Amino acid sequence: MPVRQLPEQVVNRIAAGEVVERPASVVKELVENAIDAGASRIDIFTDGGGRRRIGITDDGGGMTHGDLALAVDRHATSKLDDEDLLHIRTLGFRGEALPSIGAVARLGITTRHASEPHAWSLAVEGGEKSQIMPAALSQGTRVEVSDLFYATPARLKFLKTDRTEAEAIREVVRRLAMARPDIAFTLAGEERAPVTWAAALPGAPGRLTRLGDILGSDFRSSAIEVRAEREGITVEGFAAAPSLTRANALGQYLFVNGRPVRDKLILGAVRAAYSDYLPRDRHPVVTLFVTLEPQEVDANVHPAKTEVRFRNAGLVRALIVHALKEGLAREGRRTAANTNGAALSAFRPSFAPRPSNWDWRSSPSYPVRPSFDGAAALAEAGQSAFDVGTPTADVRFEAQPSADFLDRPLGAARTQIHETYIVSQTRDGLIVVDQHAAHERIVYEKLKASLAKNGVQRQILLIPEIVELDEATVERLLARAGELASFGLAIESFGPGAVAVRETPSLLGKTNAAALLRDLAEHMAEWDEALPLERRLMHVAATMACHGSVRAGRRLKPEEMNALLREMEDTPNSGQCNHGRPTYVELKLSDIEKLFGRR
Repeated sequence: MPVRQLPEQVVNRIAAGEVVERPASVVKELVENAIDAGASRIDIFTDGGGRRRIGITDDGGGMTHGDLALAVDRHATSKLDDEDLLHIRTLGFRGEALPSIGAVARLGITTRHASEPHAWSLAVEGGEKSQIMPAALSQGTRVEVSDLFYATPARLKFLKTDRTEAEAIREVVRRLAMARPDIAFTLAGEERAPVTWAAALPGAPGRLTRLGDILGSDFRSSAIEVRAEREGITVEGFAAAPSLTRANALGQYLFVNGRPVRDKLILGAVRAAYSDYLPRDRHPVVTLFVTLEPQEVDANVHPAKTEVRFRNAGLVRALIVHALKEGLAREGRRTAANTNGAALSAFRPSFAPRPSNWDWRSSPSYPVRPSFDGAAALAEAGQSAFDVGTPTADVRFEAQPSADFLDRPLGAARTQIHETYIVSQTRDGLIVVDQHAAHERIVYEKLKASLAKNGVQRQILLIPEIVELDEATVERLLARAGELASFGLAIESFGPGAVAVRETPSLLGKTNAAALLRDLAEHMAEWDEALPLERRLMHVAATMACHGSVRAGRRLKPEEMNALLREMEDTPNSGQCNHGRPTYVELKLSDIEKLFGRR
């Protein structure tokens, strides 16, 4: 087949396929144009999931007669001062959105510039431009798109249902509204009730107001402000406490110079920062805004501008991890996954309906006496009401706890139940602590601090402990022997299928070396070479901490319980264990009164 030049209309439709993927792509491009035009209010209307109609109205600067004539030509843009693609300070700069939309749909534009006596309108249908005509519009620009993909019917077959396409449009507008809280947005259509996000005040409070309006009151109440800055790069935003999580990463909103993006580097940094707080199958909710000089980021690597490439990716990642970790550590008590009402709802009793002919005297719990013997029988019945059997908890404590302990964040230990949970009393409530999870976090943080300061202190075993494992597991452990040695766990080969343990970390005390090595080997099987050494070391520390902590089932003395509570108060991130589970649950006195109907 000979080489030939494609007709202009075919070229335009091919190019449109890169920019106009679905109705949400049209909305994204047009709203970005409105933002770049300096709009303070943007109204979006859709019908049929955007397939039948899309309308975008803004109060921005508008276009002159000459600008309107060029706006629908390919590669024409007002957003580049010169040919330097390293100084992009606008959202839409390719000059392809309007001509691409006009190539596959019916496009109408009405606009008015402040220097013009009236507005101008232009229509594009299947790539064919009409004459520019006078029109009526007070300010800004109104763009109407109808019959999307009528010129390329094959694309219509790939669209989802109207409801699905409408939800995609909603997500696009949500992200752009998060990026610009200073702009008022209204989203309406036949598929949904109108929603309006009013313009917010500048600064962090205004940004949190907009994020709360979009993400909900749960995010607003658990949001922690984060910020870090270095070498001209600023990372700021809000991160939800670990008590608010999602089953996927769709709750992570990332913006680079005001542009919503989906960047694997940033997503990986968020996952690393939360690794000490959340279980593996849960994901945090965060909104992060990265601001840097335009020449330090390439926004031209994707036709839809949803991906970026950083010149100094390592610094950006480090700043994100630092900002998140610093914020979570600063709000240590808020990071505990125990303040979202789930604990309270778990205590609520459920009563089965009683039959209408129920008689309390026939209840099995009612003490039936064969006879009534006057005062003696009355005294016996009264006394039996206080006979509740043997206590299920250790009640050796004094009646009145120390006033100093009551004023501490985790209160004064009062008892231990099931040799697993410590119950403490505060001035305005009670706290239930999982002793194993709490001590696990304490040991973990001590291991990390020791490693960062001068290495983990180790103890040499007088008689090396020989652990027999399968050969594959032995090879896996020996391959990481250097990393294990940095944590004070010295191992060496002891023939096929065996490992000799010669040194263990002092913090762990006496430990089951065989169980520890098996757990370490299981974690190592999931690692790949892309996992940074720091994260691998933290996995080792977390596993060691689990084996070196106070086990459930161990009975603690009163002074041991209080000592554990005081260590928790002095330990960062003590709200969760290394696996992301909560270490304690707090119930305020007002919550308890609600349970018993006192409020």
